[in-house]
Amino acid sequence: MLRFRHMSQDIREFISPFTELLAFGEPTHREHAHTWIRNELFEQLAGLGFRSIALETCRIRGLVVDDYVQGGPGELDAVMKEGFSHAFGEWPANRELVAWMREYNADKAPQERLAFHGFDFQTETTSAPSPRPYLEHARDYLGEDVDLTIDDEKWSRDEAVLDLTKSPGRSEEAIRLREIGTGMLKRLHARKTVDGAWSRAETHLTAGLSLLQYHRECAEPNPLGVRLNRLCQMRDGVMARNLLEIRRAEAGRGPTFVFAHNAHLQRTNSSMEMAGERIEWFSAGALVAPVLGDQYTVIAGTLGRNDTFGLGEPDKDTLEGRLQGRFTTWGMTKDKPEGKTRTDTTLEMGYFPLDQHLMDGADALLHVRVGRPVTR
Repeated sequence: MLRFRHMSQDIREFISPFTELLAFGEPTHREHAHTWIRNELFEQLAGLGFRSIALETCRIRGLVVDDYVQGGPGELDAVMKEGFSHAFGEWPANRELVAWMREYNADKAPQERLAFHGFDFQTETTSAPSPRPYLEHARDYLGEDVDLTIDDEKWSRDEAVLDLTKSPGRSEEAIRLREIGTGMLKRLHARKTVDGAWSRAETHLTAGLSLLQYHRECAEPNPLGVRLNRLCQMRDGVMARNLLEIRRAEAGRGPTFVFAHNAHLQRTNSSMEMAGERIEWFSAGALVAPVLGDQYTVIAGTLGRNDTFGLGEPDKDTLEGRLQGRFTTWGMTKDKPEGKTRTDTTLEMGYFPLDQHLMDGADALLHVRVGRPVTR
């Protein structure tokens, strides 16, 4: 006889009085049920004192979204296009989230408004933009007269990441930019006035310097596996730093809700297959967890079936199969199942099956029985 295992849709059962950073992961970017559920949970959390949300999207571009949800000028279509990286602005659930946050904030005092943050690096693993606009933002804030003109196309093309001979990362131009950026950072921190404009200048400048480091790594003569490992680690390292900086900025207002792929949020190290190589790295969650301790809570998302991209019903003896029978739609549980790791997934699905390693890196699971297409 199977013992009943408790499932819930009430987020209050999965946070503690100490939770400052509540992370909710999705198992693939191709499935949208978790994104809609994220919106429902954030509405609950706003009523419990949470005052910010951080998504797996470019931190700099996320500033555009935050300006809008705070009541700033602009049209929603433009905000969704300019304010998100990785094409996440095209997701209907993200559009709904942004519109709802602006409406929620309309009659609130500044301290009670919800803030939007991106916490991702400006890169994808195999592409990285030019550092020029980030450095120029800081230069203009400081009022300095320095020429930062470079060939953006040469820096941002995929070949600059994948082919070390095409990378400008160790060039004299790159060295000059790093020297300029480092000097500007020292002069910025020497200023005594710290306000919103100062913080934006620091965020842009830090992003530019991180990009220069990323490009330098791309120019190192390493085998492909080593290269991809280091680039994945750099990306999650920047994610972790951004999360800690966001918490520092939001500490006086309330906890932060974080949403990203499980591989970026779990406390345990992450791994995946890429370009025929086995890549392993410390996730952002694995990096921030020792710093935050019990202030960091992780809910890992799992999925039973999604017909849209061919993920079939899991075998009953798999971990997802054990979860399928517990409820009719979706739910959260701290009671983790026992079973096999499913083997019916493909790399194209982008789905990371539930296994013991992921469960070890999470406090609870949020399982979706049958996934949804992009729309509701």
